[in-house]
Amino acid sequence: MGRQIAIVEDEISIAQNYCDALGRQGYQVAHYDSRPAALAAFQRQLPELAIIDVGLGEEVEGGFDLCRELRSMAPELPIIFLTARDDEFDVISGLRLGADDYLTKDIGQAHMLARITALFRRVDALRKPAGADEQILSRGKLALNLDRMSAHWDGRPLDLTVTELWIVHALAKHPGHVKNRQQLMDAANVVLDDNTITSHIKRIRKKFSRCDGDFDAIQTAYGMGYRWVLHE
Repeated sequence: MGRQIAIVEDEISIAQNYCDALGRQGYQVAHYDSRPAALAAFQRQLPELAIIDVGLGEEVEGGFDLCRELRSMAPELPIIFLTARDDEFDVISGLRLGADDYLTKDIGQAHMLARITALFRRVDALRKPAGADEQILSRGKLALNLDRMSAHWDGRPLDLTVTELWIVHALAKHPGHVKNRQQLMDAANVVLDDNTITSHIKRIRKKFSRCDGDFDAIQTAYGMGYRWVLHE
C-alpha cells in the first residue's frame, strides 16, 4: 500500500488533478473540500502528509487555521501549503504556523512530486538507524533522537517540524562551524529563499526560548549564515 496523503482543496477540478497525479505515483490520496471535513477525518486517523490550500470556501484563511490545529495534533507530521497566494506575508505566515513547505499552484506537477518525495525521504532518513553513534546527537543541553524524530532541551521536549529538526541537526552536528543558507537547504533537502530560511531560524529560536529564556545557542554570523555555539 502506498503512503497516505491528504489533500485539502475546495476547487474540485484542481483537487482531482492532484489526486490523479499522486495516485499514478502509487500514493493513497484522500480529498477534503473544507476545513471541518478535513479536521473531522484527521481526528479519526492522521495521514502521512497533508497538502493544504490557504483559502477554503468562505474561510479565507481556513488552511492556516487547519495547519495550526493539525500541527498541535501531530508536531512531526509533514505539511505542505499548495496555494495560489504567493504574497511573501502569506509564505512567512504559513511557515510560522509550522508548515514544512509552501508551494504555489503554478508549480509543475513534476516539481511538486519531487518536493513530496523529498519530504518523505527526510522523514525516512530521520527514522532510519544510521549507526549507534548517530541515533542520539547530544550537544550540551540538546538531545536529538533521530530514530524517534524527537528533540529535547535540558530534558524538556521540543515540538520541531521535520524541516526544523533537520536544520537543528545540521547546525548542532558541528558546533562552531558556520552553515550558510544553501548548506541548510541542502541538509533539509528543500529549495527555499533566504527569507524563508530566516523565518525557520526565527521559529526554531522561539521554540527553544519557550523552554529556556536564556537560549542563545544558534548565533548569526552576519553575511555568512548561522552557527551552533556550545556554552560551558
